[in-house]
Order: sequence, then structure tokens, then C-alpha cells
Amino acid sequence: MKFPRKYKLKEIADIIDATFVGPSDFSISGFNEIHVVEEGDIVFVDHPKYYDKALNSKASVILINKEVECPEGKALLISEDPFTDFNKLTKHFNPFKAVNSSISKSAVIGENTVIQPNVFIGNNVKIGDNCLIHPNVTIYDNCILGNNVTIHAGSVLGADAFYYKKRADGYDKLLSGGSVIIEDNVDIGALCTIDRGVSANTTIKKGTKIDNQVQVGHDTVIGENCLIASQTGIAGCVIIENNVTLWGQVGTNSGITIGEGAVVLGQTGVTKSLKGGISYFGTPVEESRKKLKEMAEIKQMIKNQKK
Repeated sequence: MKFPRKYKLKEIADIIDATFVGPSDFSISGFNEIHVVEEGDIVFVDHPKYYDKALNSKASVILINKEVECPEGKALLISEDPFTDFNKLTKHFNPFKAVNSSISKSAVIGENTVIQPNVFIGNNVKIGDNCLIHPNVTIYDNCILGNNVTIHAGSVLGADAFYYKKRADGYDKLLSGGSVIIEDNVDIGALCTIDRGVSANTTIKKGTKIDNQVQVGHDTVIGENCLIASQTGIAGCVIIENNVTLWGQVGTNSGITIGEGAVVLGQTGVTKSLKGGISYFGTPVEESRKKLKEMAEIKQMIKNQKK
């Protein structure tokens, strides 16, 4: 998430009531999670296991729960609870704003776009030309839709990320301040749910077609001209490259990449990153011909044992 202007290190420290290491006028342009962090951003880390990854990332400022040696050219924000202070930044720079009508006055809707009854469109939503939004669709704040987009009944764009930290008294939610971007010529079926990013955007690129009852997790990027069949569940922070096909009831782990042109057959559990141009099947996932051959061999072994 980018700030509306560049902030000084001391200004951010004052917002979250933290101490800092580095020049007070050190320039900061935004804050992001580790997988999307850029130069000028703040990233948070609250476990020693991930200190090195955060300190050596592209981030310019590390929000951390222990004072450590600061890398050259960077700064630190020292916090007792970086998770909570990251939420403070989200609340400060992207606070929740209630809408008092079905379509927010700040929404922008393009020419020849049809909005069917009972659709909710939140603050600062932008919808392009020649779109068709069917009944009971919900589009949360700040979502952006391109031209020629179709969304079928009951789908939800921009709900919060499923992201929690285990505490002694329950679960603490990481607030979502990102959004959803749907590019041109995308079709989204009925009862789909596409969660917004935590600090960046969940993105579905042009030409992709999504069947009914598909879940897309936070910060996931789906490439161009992909086909995703019904009841597929895509976790957060997944990268799906162009021209990928996911058949029905595929499920994925978070943080993986599915390479360009890959085909994943139905009911496959994608537990690791996959190379492009190959067909896959099974749980754990394997190249489909190999997996089907193994299954046939096992069946034959069992058959022989019974003789």
C-alpha cells in the first residue's frame, strides 16, 4: 500500500508509538507484506526465524520486535508487537468508511455497463465499459474492473483476507487494506469469492474465465487467458501464470507458482510450485501420466496379491 505522500521515519514512528533506528527524516513511501515489498516500503517481522529474510528484502524500513543491527541504507521501527502496529498503519491510511446506499456516490461506472438489481458497489470502485454485473453481486471498496467484464449472481469481490495470528486468548486478525483488480474480458461465475490483498492487490488478468463457486485468496495473481473450473480453491499469495487450466475441485497451498500453460486435473491438491506446459494430477501432485501409471501399477499389484 502506498502512502498519499512520502512520510518521514519519525512521522510513522509517532503514528504507531514506536522507537526507531535511522535518520528521523528517512523517507518512506508505503508498507507491504514481504512477498510484494518494494524499495521505500515498510515490512513487518515478529519472529526470529524470518528476521534475515525481512532485513535482506527490498524493504527500506523493517518494523521489528527486537533491536538488531540495521542494514546499510535502511531503517528500523522497534515495536513490541509489529503485527498490531502493521494493523495501526492500515487503519490510519485506509480506514473503513460506511456506505449509505447500494451504489456509493464515489463509484465510477463506465458506458453501456449494466448493473442488475440488488448489487452493492462500494467506495471508490471503478467499473469499465460494457460490463454486466448480475443480481446480488457485492463489490467492496476500491476494486477496479476493466472493460467487458461479466460477474454472475452472488459473487463477492474484495472481502477480507483469511489471515490470523494465534494468540493466547484466540486469533488476532491482520487487517486488509489492499484491493481487487479485474482486467478486461474476464468472466466470473456465480457465487465466487475473490478476497482483496492485505497490502497490495489480488489480480485477475485479461481474458481469464472463472466458473461458479471458486475461491481466490488474498494477493493472488491469476494470469491472462486462464480457465478455472467450479469449486476450485486458490490460497493466498499464489501466482498463476498465463494460459493455465485448473479443473474442478483443485486446491492449492499458499505462496506457490503454477507455470504458464500448465493443466491441473480435477481434485488435485497442488502442494508445491509446478512447471509450465505439463499436465498434473493427484495428491500429492505429480505429472498426470506418471501418477495415473502409478495408480494402475498399484491396482495391478493388489489384484495379483488376491490371486
